[in-house]
Amino acid sequence: MPPLPLPLPLPLLSPLLYTILLLLLLLPALAAAGTGTGTGTGTTSTSLFCKCTCLTNSTLIPIPSCTDCNRSFCRDYNLPFCKGVEDDDVVTTCFQRDSAKDQAVVLIFIVATVGLLVYALVRPWVARWVEAARQRRSYTPLPGE
Repeated sequence: MPPLPLPLPLPLLSPLLYTILLLLLLLPALAAAGTGTGTGTGTTSTSLFCKCTCLTNSTLIPIPSCTDCNRSFCRDYNLPFCKGVEDDDVVTTCFQRDSAKDQAVVLIFIVATVGLLVYALVRPWVARWVEAARQRRSYTPLPGE
């Protein structure tokens, strides 16, 4: 006697829809993670950096606030590759590393990847369950009728 098939799960959804539903469930956690990081003020570790670019060379310098990131800051830092360079050739950019946005992007990527892997692992069993349910619902006339 063949084993009894397991009951049919809820209607099958596409992997994209499963991922979207999972992300909707994770939104409160992502929002809570986003409120835990600051803009550099009041945090214990500095996550703000000034990128000083002189001609084609650049370096990253940790700074307490973005208002400090300007051409005179890069010149006063006495970078060896900035000596003798005109002010027009010095470009500054302030950015925050490890921001909540970066963490959310990484978390969403990991969750989507794990979700797709789980779907790929479960898919063969789900296909068998669906086929067994179709066979149970199909009408097979008895011989001689």
